[in-house]
Amino acid sequence: MAKDSLPASKGLERLVEALRVLPGVGPRSAQRMAYHLLQHDRAGADQLAQALAGALSTVRRCARCHNFTEEEVCALCRSPRRDASLLCVVETPADLAVVEQTLSYSGMYFVLMGRLSPLDGVGARDIGLDRLLARATDGEVQEVILATNFTNEGEATAHYIAEMLRARDIKVSRIARGVPLGGELEYVDAGTISQALLDRRNI
Repeated sequence: MAKDSLPASKGLERLVEALRVLPGVGPRSAQRMAYHLLQHDRAGADQLAQALAGALSTVRRCARCHNFTEEEVCALCRSPRRDASLLCVVETPADLAVVEQTLSYSGMYFVLMGRLSPLDGVGARDIGLDRLLARATDGEVQEVILATNFTNEGEATAHYIAEMLRARDIKVSRIARGVPLGGELEYVDAGTISQALLDRRNI
């Protein structure tokens, strides 16, 4: 005689499904997280729930750069120390954070919150290219630096933006790519070396 299966907990099922929205989290990982929070760290689970609810109610997009902020215009856009003539275009807030960590860029930003991907139904309006155009033609910006990722979608997005801005006589540049700092040629793939040769500069 077959044993009765354990009755499913609706609350637990909803928690597991909710955790699965996180990138890279599959069914098993989500289940492990849910069990851990409920069994070993209920205080942490409550803190997580409150922090998430708070962020959803207070965090918005900056009216100028589109990055996350709790104010109408973020602190970075309000800073008088930033160079308003430079506008760096990135795909995500995480990309902006990485550029900032280099301490080598002092201009402004525009965060697309995505990239063009026709196969996924993501078009120019979905990533705010109309707002980018308005920002780039505000009279302050002298150069737009395209720092989208070097994926097929990122390259297509950079090309589309470059054509859009060049048609309005705006200077456009693209971040370089090539051999990483400290890298040895014998361990670098041929495609990267090829691009490094194409992007070579005078010294």
